[in-house]
Amino acid sequence: MASSAIASNSTPFINQVKNAMTMTEKIFARASEKPQLSPGENVWVNVDILMTHDVCGPGSIGIFKREFGQNAKVWDREKVVIIPDHYIFTTDERANRNVDILRDFCTEQNIKYFYDIKDLGNFKANPDYKGVCHVALAQEGHCRPGEVLLGTDSHTCTAGAFGQFATGIGNTDAGFVLGAGKLLLKVPPTLRFVMDGEMPNYLLAKDLILQIIGEISVSGATYKSMEFVGSTVESLTMEERMTLCNMVVEAGGKNGIVPADSTTHKYLADKTSLPYEPVYSDDKARFLSEYRFDVSKLEPLVAKPHSPDNRALARECKDVKIDRVYIGSCTGGKTEDFLAAAEIFLASGKRVKVPTFLVPATQKIWMDLYSLPVPGSGGKTCSQIFEEAGCDTPASPSCGACLGGPKDTYARMNEAQASFDVFSVCVSTTNRNFPGRMGHKEGQIYLASPYTAAASALTGFVTDPREFLQ
Repeated sequence: MASSAIASNSTPFINQVKNAMTMTEKIFARASEKPQLSPGENVWVNVDILMTHDVCGPGSIGIFKREFGQNAKVWDREKVVIIPDHYIFTTDERANRNVDILRDFCTEQNIKYFYDIKDLGNFKANPDYKGVCHVALAQEGHCRPGEVLLGTDSHTCTAGAFGQFATGIGNTDAGFVLGAGKLLLKVPPTLRFVMDGEMPNYLLAKDLILQIIGEISVSGATYKSMEFVGSTVESLTMEERMTLCNMVVEAGGKNGIVPADSTTHKYLADKTSLPYEPVYSDDKARFLSEYRFDVSKLEPLVAKPHSPDNRALARECKDVKIDRVYIGSCTGGKTEDFLAAAEIFLASGKRVKVPTFLVPATQKIWMDLYSLPVPGSGGKTCSQIFEEAGCDTPASPSCGACLGGPKDTYARMNEAQASFDVFSVCVSTTNRNFPGRMGHKEGQIYLASPYTAAASALTGFVTDPREFLQ
């Protein structure tokens, strides 16, 4: 196959080497029907999937109707995925109205993939409801290698874990894509992150991405592609690769991307029947910079308030008293994240010392907490271990308090705890710790892995998980 492709190509071989491309450049070239692209070029890119949710969907729909006409039809009803997930379990009338707008639009347009929720009192009564869009996209088979996925949410970059180009766009762009099925995009240059070495049993992908963001800063990858390779990356599960790609936007990244391999194909085997074609960076591809990490030498990390690049070793923060722990979100609310937390609680045999809030990302993950046995537990599930440890009962799946939300959002940081001179201090498996991100602007958020979050819950202080894992 390779030889025939070369034989049918009239371009001299020396030019092929000269014009070698990265993964992201190849995806752009294919989606814009161009033989060759370089960073900085602006091209019309055909979109494979457009995702929107309850916060940005109504605005995108309004722009679509204004620009294309009140009776216009979307470019492809099977390529639009609409997922209510942000402000769901609330009595806020405007938040509820947003979901109604999505429902009316999906009925009008006969949208195939609308994951609706009507009964807010019992999410399980809504079989179509999924939860957090970025995790649901993967679980429902909308992520495929080599494709272009755009979403009205900055953490759409999560899907890059599948070897595709995935990035967040604004409502205006989404309104245009709804009608045209394409978008004008600039080809980003690529930063390459090579991670080798055996992953210690006390580290998770969250530690890896906090290490990288701490290294290059929150603006270090502005409008750049972040490509992750190396033996450590190859050893990661799909959920862990999703964590890695999820936070590239916290470094300013346009997209994150991991080469598809057998792990990818195995995950997708029972999720999509559509054909896909992976792409890989050429050996001679040009990278703006390359960063190398020996993962075996890294330690558990946190990002201190109020920036994801305010990196510190967890053990250096052992005197920081906390009053809550939050395990959830597209970053840290996946099945493996909860299994990791359960592993810490199981190893300690102790009860938590601060309120510990658990918010599964999707309905499927919520079910996993009540059905999957935790390794080494003698058959106990996560929910049983969490109950024995004194955690809050797992909440209804949604984005929850990750981005604050209406005042009645579960686990939102609203006011100071009575025993504290300062406002709440939270260790969280989420992705951002800016002032006001999880509610009150005085709240302090330490971003951490599920291991570190669970360990901190057990002590009431920011805690290195090695205290319980070794």
